[in-house]
Amino acid sequence: MKKDNITIQDVARHAGVSMMTVSRVMGKKTNVKETTRRKILAAIEQLQYQPNVAARSLAGSRSYFLGLVYDNPNEAYLSQILMGALHKCTDRGYNLVISSFERAADGSYKIDDALINRAKLDGVIIPPPLCDSPEILRRLTDADIPMVRIAPQTLPDYSAFVRMDDRRAAHEITEFLINLGHRKIGFITGHPDHGASKLRYEGMKKALEDKGIPLRQDYIQQGYFSYKSGADCTENLLELEDPPTAIFASSDDMAAGAISTVHRHGLSVPDDISVVGFDDVPLASAIWPGLTTIRQPIMAMAERAAEFLMYPDPEKEKDNILDYKLIIRESAAPPHTS
Repeated sequence: MKKDNITIQDVARHAGVSMMTVSRVMGKKTNVKETTRRKILAAIEQLQYQPNVAARSLAGSRSYFLGLVYDNPNEAYLSQILMGALHKCTDRGYNLVISSFERAADGSYKIDDALINRAKLDGVIIPPPLCDSPEILRRLTDADIPMVRIAPQTLPDYSAFVRMDDRRAAHEITEFLINLGHRKIGFITGHPDHGASKLRYEGMKKALEDKGIPLRQDYIQQGYFSYKSGADCTENLLELEDPPTAIFASSDDMAAGAISTVHRHGLSVPDDISVVGFDDVPLASAIWPGLTTIRQPIMAMAERAAEFLMYPDPEKEKDNILDYKLIIRESAAPPHTS
């Protein structure tokens, strides 16, 4: 039997339950025994059943459409967000509507009114920096559209959200460099519009303070989460009379730019200068040397955000802080000594 021809009746027959019970499980109702629920989910997976979104939306108050809005200069980060949201939507029979809310010259956001007005969305996923925009939050609230924000840094009680501990992660990777023997650590900050940029700076600063290492302002460079900004900031650091022995870039894209600039100066990573990043996007393991970085659960955060919108539950939404991991590769080593 072809997947396109599978019906809810087939799932019910395969699992040995009624269609109503299958419907309850798909609607995430709680009045179903756990053993029965697992049996039905197994049948759905085995038969590769794909619910008819149009029919389901006519049958209830849900449209089975989620929105994802974005304005993010980090393409690798955005790609991971998109993949996570798409994976969860595909798995649960939802459609994903994607829209760019670009920033105008006056600093305001160009909001896609069509996204808000043309169709009833079951909710919207809002990654940074849009998740901290009062303008966008207000528009979605006025339109009575549920939202889940990814990594917000302001208004924590405004809506459901999911994030990781950026400050603690930045502290840990800075401490890793210190434990290797580095005392002269350059830092490339993230985009100033992103709340996580400040948290990563604070984590790095606290790690230095904990070890009694002075914070040198000439070692702090303003980046924008882009490859070019990482390369430019590293150029500035290498031109210093007393350059750092290690560079912590607030994103993998900027770290890749830093490594490129170091090589262009005829220096070696990590023999002459260590470089570490943040995110662990695919680029981190594709470049040489492999990048030591923080693995941020980007896809998992997007999946969790979509799940919060599909199955609203205030208790489950409290489980909103996901773990990160320090990934050690070849780009960091003890400082070179003459």
